[in-house]
Amino acid sequence: MMTVPGKAQRYQALLQSLVPFMGWLPTQSTRSLRADVLAGLTGAVLVVPQGVAYALLAGLPPEYGLYTAIIPTILAALFGSSRHMVSGPTAALSIALFATLQPFVEAGSGEFISLVLTLTFLTGVFQLLLGLARLGALVNLVSHSVVTGFTAGAALIIATSQLPYALGLGPLAGNGIFDTWGGLYERLDDIRLDAVLVAGITLAASLAFRRWLPRWPGMLLALAGASLLAAWLDPQGIDIQRIAAVPAGLPPFSAPDLSFDILRVLTPGAIALGLLGLVEASAISRSLALRSGQRSHSNQEFIGQGISNMGGAFFSGYVSSGSFTRSGLNADAGAQSPLAAVMAALFLVPMVLLATPLLHHVPMPAMAGLLLLVAVNLIDRHSIREALAVSRSETTVLVITFVSTLLLALEFAIYFGVLASLALYLLKTTRPPVVACALSQAPDEIRRAVKEDSCTVVRIDGSLFFGACGSIARRLEGYDSPNLVILAEGINFIDLSGIHLLQQQANRCQAMGGRLYLARTKTDVQSRLQRAGVIDQDRLTVVTI
Repeated sequence: MMTVPGKAQRYQALLQSLVPFMGWLPTQSTRSLRADVLAGLTGAVLVVPQGVAYALLAGLPPEYGLYTAIIPTILAALFGSSRHMVSGPTAALSIALFATLQPFVEAGSGEFISLVLTLTFLTGVFQLLLGLARLGALVNLVSHSVVTGFTAGAALIIATSQLPYALGLGPLAGNGIFDTWGGLYERLDDIRLDAVLVAGITLAASLAFRRWLPRWPGMLLALAGASLLAAWLDPQGIDIQRIAAVPAGLPPFSAPDLSFDILRVLTPGAIALGLLGLVEASAISRSLALRSGQRSHSNQEFIGQGISNMGGAFFSGYVSSGSFTRSGLNADAGAQSPLAAVMAALFLVPMVLLATPLLHHVPMPAMAGLLLLVAVNLIDRHSIREALAVSRSETTVLVITFVSTLLLALEFAIYFGVLASLALYLLKTTRPPVVACALSQAPDEIRRAVKEDSCTVVRIDGSLFFGACGSIARRLEGYDSPNLVILAEGINFIDLSGIHLLQQQANRCQAMGGRLYLARTKTDVQSRLQRAGVIDQDRLTVVTI
C-alpha cells in the first residue's frame, strides 16, 4: 500500500517537469492576472530599445532582437522554473555570439544569419540535454569570478565596438579590440561633433530617467528625443547615420542547417554559449528566488532555456537567456507568475507590426550611447572590489578570464576561466594546512600516554587523498618527535594513498621509539582505517574523543 503514493509522487514530478506551467497557470486569479498584464506591458516597452541594441551587437539586423523577445521568451516562461525571470536577448550573449561567428562569415549577411540560427539550435540542444540528465549542478563549475571577469571583458569589447558610431566615424576596418583602438587613433580628426552630441544626450537622458524616473521607459524616451534631435541637426540623414530599415511583420519561420560540416564547426561555440546562458539564467533565477522566498530548480531552468533556444531557432530568434534588467523590472512591477513574461512577449507583437518602421529614424550614435550605458552596467564593480580585497585566487581567476576575453575568442575565454578556477581549487586541496598545536589540545588519554617533551601535535585541515599526500608527507617529515598526534577532525575523506601515508608515518614513529596517534577521527575515516587493518597495531592508535 505504501508504493502507490510513491508512484503518484513520481508521476506528479514527471508531469511537473514536462509541463511546469500547469503548476501555476490554474492558480491565476483576477488580481494576479491584472498584475501580470501590467508588468508584461512594462517589460514589452523596455525590450524594444534593448532588443534592437543587442541585435546590432550580435551583428544581426535590428528586427532579430525583437524576434528573440517573442517566441523564446514565451517558451522559457512556460517551461522554466522561475516565476519572475524574463528571458530574451542579452548583451553578453550577443557579443559572444558575434565573436564566435565573426571569423567564419561577414556579419549581417544571409550566411551569417543561417549560422546564427544553427548555433542557437545547437545551444538549446546542449542546454536541454544537461537539464534532462539532471546536471543542473554543472553550472557551479563556472565560478562567480569567471562570470565577473568575462562580463567585464565583454563590456570593454562592447564599448570599443560602439565608440566609432558614437563619434560619427561609422564601422572601422580591422578585427579585435586593439585594431579598433588603433583605427580610432588614426581618425581622431574625423570625429563629428553632431554625432557626439546625439550620443551624449541619449546617454545623459537615460541616466536621468534611471535616477529620477526609474519606472518610466527611459531608454525608449531617450531614443525618441535623440531621433528628434538628429532630424533637426541632419534632416536628410546624410551626416548622422540612421539604423537600417526594419521590416514590419511577425517572426518568419526559419530552419537551422544541420549538415555535418556546420555541426563540427559550431559545436564548441554552442557549448560555450550554452554554458554562459545557463550561468546567466541560474544566477538570475537564484537571486529572484531569494527575494520572493521561492525555490530555484536548476534542472528545470536548464530544460526551459534549452526549449527556448531550440524553439527560437525556428522563429528567427538567436541565442537567449535570462535578462538581469528585464527580470528585475518584472519583479519590481509586481509580476505574480511567469504569465507576466508571456504577456510581455504578446504585447511586443503589435509593436513589431506597427512600430518597427519608425526605427529607421533612430540615429546610430543614439544606439551607441545606449550600448555604452549597457557596457558600463555590465561591469560588476562590487564583485571586482570584493575579489581584490578578499581572495588572491579569486582575483587571479577574474584577471585571467578578463584578459582571455580580450585576447582570445570569447568561448575559449570561458573555458580558460573555468580551467583556471579548477586549477586553483586543486592547488588548494592538494596543499591542505598542517598546523602545529599545543599538547593541551590533544585528548586526555593521549596526554597521559606520552611525555610533553617527546610529543608533537598537528592538525590537518584537509582530506588525505592521492593529490595531497606528497605535500602532507613533506611537512610531517619536519617533525622529529617520536610521538606524533594528528588532530583529524578536518579530515573528511581518506583514500588508499592516505592510508599508506599514515602507515609510513606510523613506521617512522615506531622506529624512533614512539607511536602515531589519530584524535577526533570522523566515523567514515575510522571505518576505512579499520577495514585496511592498520588500527590494531602497536604503532598506530586512534582516539575518537
